Amino acid sequence: MNPDVLAVPVSPQILALVKSWLRHLDTERGLAAKTLEAYERDLRSFMLFLSDYHGETVTLAQLEKLDVRSFRSFLARRRSRDNASSRSLARTLSALRGFFRHLNKQKICDNQAVLAVQLPKLPHSVPKPLSEQKAGAVMSGADLVQRDKAEPWVLARDSAVLVLLYGCGLRISEALNLNRENAPSRTKDVLRIVGKGGKERIVPVLPVAIEAIEHYLALCPWGSEGTDPLFYGEKGKRLSPRIIQLLMQRLRGALGLPDTATPHALRHSFATHLLGNGGDLREIQELLGHASLSTTQIYTQVDKKHLLKTYAGAHPRA
Repeated sequence: MNPDVLAVPVSPQILALVKSWLRHLDTERGLAAKTLEAYERDLRSFMLFLSDYHGETVTLAQLEKLDVRSFRSFLARRRSRDNASSRSLARTLSALRGFFRHLNKQKICDNQAVLAVQLPKLPHSVPKPLSEQKAGAVMSGADLVQRDKAEPWVLARDSAVLVLLYGCGLRISEALNLNRENAPSRTKDVLRIVGKGGKERIVPVLPVAIEAIEHYLALCPWGSEGTDPLFYGEKGKRLSPRIIQLLMQRLRGALGLPDTATPHALRHSFATHLLGNGGDLREIQELLGHASLSTTQIYTQVDKKHLLKTYAGAHPRA
């Protein structure tokens, strides 16, 4: 948590309440660090809005008097001044609802006006995976865009990361947070992944991914202890996601891939290709670490062929 959380004009009581809520989300709810950072920014923005509006330090008494119009005004200003998207505004409103629910549960502030504010309508988006052919080209193309610039261990590292993202359906943060002790091997062909919300799952690792990781480890000049990072940057620190994002950017140019070909698109490709080849939706949900099946079901919209096949096999009049 940022020690300077809410470096805006708020009373000591408000500052303590915000820190307490963020600590609760971190230790008891297990929210991801990025989510906590986003919620902190949302609250800071809201408190700045209130301070500007009232021209004074924000107090608990002010929070108790807020009405629906106040929250709507804040969201409207974020949209107009910050050009915030509907998805960003929905997250902001979710943060505010969570904070005021926390205050209400603690019997500190009973103001439920924020609950009456409707969530912005979100655009219906469908994952955009790569085709099996293009995903294969990415797997074998890591050295295509940097053959003359990178050392052999860096090329091996990048190949291993890409194969792991596509072969196991990992989020990039999940892959880069792995330590040496987590590395799969010929005698340990599974990964124990801690995903969003601290949710653990077991993911099988394909032999090709194990081979790629073993090749990288044989060349990597950094790390030897089990608690050392699995994937290193060239300066000897844990590999930054930005490096893999830039690699995918260069691969888009070299292979003629669309702008949607990001590291996360490899995870989408993993799920879509499994589904298209007869994978069970429940099993794919477990592999991806989705808390709800409805999140996984969006992939049926990508693979309409599989959806129609399932319909034909299940409907009594098909």
